Amino acid sequence: MKGFVERYEKELLEHVMPFWVKYSNDKDYGGFLTCLDRDGTLFDTDKFMWLQGRQIWTLSMLYHQVEPKEIWREMAEQGSAFILKNGRNKHGDWYFSLDRAGRPLVQPYNIFSDCFASMGLGAIYKITGKDEHAQVAHDTFKRILNRRDNPKDQYNKSYPGTRSLKGFALPMILSNLSLELEHIVEVNTVESLIDEVIHEVMEVFYQPDTGLIMENVNIDGSFSDSFDGRLVNPGHIIEAMWFMMDLADRRGDDSLMAKCVDIALRALEFGWDDKYGGILYFKDILNKPMQQLEWDQKLWWVHLEALVCMAKGYAYTGDTRCKEWFEKLDAYAFGHFSDPEYGEWYGYLNRQGEPLLTLKGGKWKGCFHVPRALFKIYTTLKNNGKSVNDKRASIL
Repeated sequence: MKGFVERYEKELLEHVMPFWVKYSNDKDYGGFLTCLDRDGTLFDTDKFMWLQGRQIWTLSMLYHQVEPKEIWREMAEQGSAFILKNGRNKHGDWYFSLDRAGRPLVQPYNIFSDCFASMGLGAIYKITGKDEHAQVAHDTFKRILNRRDNPKDQYNKSYPGTRSLKGFALPMILSNLSLELEHIVEVNTVESLIDEVIHEVMEVFYQPDTGLIMENVNIDGSFSDSFDGRLVNPGHIIEAMWFMMDLADRRGDDSLMAKCVDIALRALEFGWDDKYGGILYFKDILNKPMQQLEWDQKLWWVHLEALVCMAKGYAYTGDTRCKEWFEKLDAYAFGHFSDPEYGEWYGYLNRQGEPLLTLKGGKWKGCFHVPRALFKIYTTLKNNGKSVNDKRASIL
């Protein structure tokens, strides 16, 4: 696995981050421009709050953990200033999108704007020590916890009481966000939340009979035979499993670690397209027709998170099935998503593996999944997954 360390580090530092540094920094209005075509050409100037927060996190994390490049810090600080000035309503909830100058475009209906604003500000606090960064990150996190039972609040379009479902995405994100903010949030709050999200992810949404995690379940955790209730998102499952692996490692829980590996491998087997390769975006657990017309697309973040998960699974446990899947995913990902000519990665492929869109960023894709995954992969492989619980396989 040694050769992968150099490959992923080089991809991050020479092919991905230079793209965002060159094209995304809005020196005129602040914040980041994410709607970038293949060669970095700007095709729209709207700014999406969750991508602003994600880019602040990425730049701050790399400055703190890889190299103190001044441009990374400068971009993170100007991005933070932009969102602190323009990003919230009077209640402290974060808008979904702004225009280029920072005027609100879309109401704060999406709690993931809040999650990534908090995550970004928590990360930049590590390198600035500014009280405002810590305070707003802390206050936003508390607000997320207060809203988590009804995250859309008045913007929820579902009719109450008819088919009440709860979604997997928020517990999944909170499992990672709790660790990202543990330098700011009270220890008891973090540990209590970890207990809660482990239970939600690994018990409530998990189906023992299929070995998979559902995207939506009834409020009591039971299966809903409906479009939303039958939905499986393999990428979400796999990403969540490396979050859970980190929590299992933190607590020295070998049983939880083994369960994470098993679920991740099952999700890969279930989601893999045997005809064309790659991981399908969505599947129906009962193989019924789907409402998501994009179900057979191959998305960048799904494959990157799968690579992270398999790297961690192998590093933490030495399970050779993770190594075999990592090598298979690596061949597909670099063969289809990476763009050595212009840098960064394509986001959206058709089922056959051809780019559907040439863009490198937009409303849903920004400076986050690609750099985070590349960093996680090469550091995991370089460090053999070592942490406080040092019972690890030697993989180099």
